[in-house]
Amino acid sequence: MESMRAVVYLSVCLTVMASVCQGQRSSENQQLSEPALGLTTNELAEALQGLLDEADSNVGLSVEKKASVIPRCDVGERCAMKHGPRIGRLCDCLRGTACNTFFLRCY
Repeated sequence: MESMRAVVYLSVCLTVMASVCQGQRSSENQQLSEPALGLTTNELAEALQGLLDEADSNVGLSVEKKASVIPRCDVGERCAMKHGPRIGRLCDCLRGTACNTFFLRCY
């Protein structure tokens, strides 16, 4: 009985949310048809490209150079290196594969 009541409440909430979102979507479509600040689409795209180029030049470290991120390795590649009794990880194997500790490769 309670599960049926929860389903009814959930369906009513989803219906109300959908109608509210539909109303916002129609008002957004009217706003998008007007040019923003009198700029054309090409001018906006060029301004955005300029901002992205400046942001790329300001970023000094790439994702691959960060110490906390381990790169991915494919099946059959070396994923670890043995240092005496310890095994050091070189890369992280793809989903569905694991690093074999005997061969030190992804399988």
